[in-house]
Amino acid sequence: MELLKIECLGKQLRLEGSMAGWQQLFWDGQLVSQQVASADLGAVRVHQFELQFEQQGAASEEAAANPQLQPMQIQVRLETELNWQPFLLRYRLLINDEPQLDGERQSKDIEQQSPEIAPVNTSKMSLVGLASLGFKLLKSAKVIKVVLAGASMAAYSWLFSVQFALALLACLVFHEYGHIRAMKYFGMKTKGIYLIPFLGGLALSDEKINTRWQDVVISIMGPTFGLLLSLVCLIAYWVTGNIFFAGLATFNALLNLFNLLPILPLDGGHILKSISFSMNSVAGLVACVIGAAVGVYVSYSFGLALLGFLLLIGSLEIVFEWRGRHQSHLLPLDRYGQAFSTVWYLLTVGSLVAIIWYFASSGDDMLALPLKILQS
Repeated sequence: MELLKIECLGKQLRLEGSMAGWQQLFWDGQLVSQQVASADLGAVRVHQFELQFEQQGAASEEAAANPQLQPMQIQVRLETELNWQPFLLRYRLLINDEPQLDGERQSKDIEQQSPEIAPVNTSKMSLVGLASLGFKLLKSAKVIKVVLAGASMAAYSWLFSVQFALALLACLVFHEYGHIRAMKYFGMKTKGIYLIPFLGGLALSDEKINTRWQDVVISIMGPTFGLLLSLVCLIAYWVTGNIFFAGLATFNALLNLFNLLPILPLDGGHILKSISFSMNSVAGLVACVIGAAVGVYVSYSFGLALLGFLLLIGSLEIVFEWRGRHQSHLLPLDRYGQAFSTVWYLLTVGSLVAIIWYFASSGDDMLALPLKILQS
């Protein structure tokens, strides 16, 4: 991931690194220094390289008259001290042993940066390039939102009923709006909500995330908004006694619970992947495995066979990918972020299951359907 980007001698000096300890330093896009992984992650790391410049003016005329004169040499030295959890990077830039710049960067600075992305060269007549351009134009057009929403409405009305289709679309929009609000909280530009027939919804942004915390918050805010909607419907059912609100509350809870399953690309997969991949030790992985095992045991103890099975599959997927966590450009969660995200996730899952269980105990066969699905 990109740790630092500053100006050095009129060019860009960029430092990249990972939790494994390796670092690479680029000046004007060229690799000038690199260091392999180190066990001592908190130590001061020093990058040094030498630049040569042709002397100008009177100095260059003197060099032409005397071929033995060498081009001007400049020694560049970058000293860094990095702490990952909580993230803090202190740096000092020296040129010919003279201090030029010093400062520090925290997680907020990483969230707001725009990482360097290598340009992709494509031929002018590339069919893939034309198709990509066409898709971007289509995706950016407002009319496509209306078309997809109409198609979703027609599809769900055909499968169920017009009333149920309207309620389902309302649940999907409210869920995706939670993602949009989280994106805007981090200052990200959004493209809005797209409803996909038979697949749900999609909240799109023009910008990339830089931290695991952003990934967690954006992912979990959708189910959190869904939980709030179910609670509002629960209260409306208590007040009015209308079975419609009960059905909306329980099926919306099932929809958001499904999204919290630890399977990519569902929201739960992003959340648990960010938590587990932020753990930079075997102990962290062991804790993740134990937590997943407890979740599977609890699911089967309460007869939630489907939930337990999918939790097991999703957890194994995350464990298998754990070794590649150092290749990510995302800033990992600190200890507080890991604990807070875990509690937030478990409370949301538990609350949704509680709503489903509450309505299933009412004796109504339709309201018991979500629980039967989990027990299948």
